Amino acid sequence: MNRQKRTEIFERFRKQNPKPKTELKHHNPFELLVAVILSAQATDVGVNKATTKLFKVANTPEAILALGLSKLKRYVRTIGLYNAKAENIMKTSRILVKEHGGKVPSDRESLERLPGVGRKTANVILNTAFGQPTIAVDTHIFRVANRTGIAPGKNVLEVEMKLMKFIPEEFKKNAHHWLILHGRYVCMARKPLCGSCLIEDLCEWKQKKDYL
Repeated sequence: MNRQKRTEIFERFRKQNPKPKTELKHHNPFELLVAVILSAQATDVGVNKATTKLFKVANTPEAILALGLSKLKRYVRTIGLYNAKAENIMKTSRILVKEHGGKVPSDRESLERLPGVGRKTANVILNTAFGQPTIAVDTHIFRVANRTGIAPGKNVLEVEMKLMKFIPEEFKKNAHHWLILHGRYVCMARKPLCGSCLIEDLCEWKQKKDYL
């Protein structure tokens, strides 16, 4: 795919949704961090149901530590792998209090040192909480990047690197959100809505004709 096509794709995304946002409900960087840790192999809807109740009683590292592990687990038990996720949230909260004054750090190295935080989670925090032009490649973005031809790659890191290389600078800050939303609601895995797709004429997927 050439630069002209990529530019047109993101111009259309921007026109349709000028200020895209994550669907994880949060009011500060720590709430976002907790929500993203919980979101692994879980839906945003499921995470939001749990965190809406949790954040009313504990939405800072100090409050999470005061709440305690057993009570934290009660709030997140509807989420898959909640035992491990709750333990990571507790460990992360301790590190934030001890090493960062209770604040979520805004650099990749510090973020990736936190339990339960890998490159993808760090990218979400850097982008959504701190406005940095990073792209967190989840299953939706991986599928859209490969299927459309925007940035094909064999693994998530390769796709991320290609997206960062090929996406015009003016779109990088919001590209993460546009691609996730497109993959979640239009370019789905099994039955993509090619016939009503905003970028159908620009997409280079050879099988799209089967869904028009």
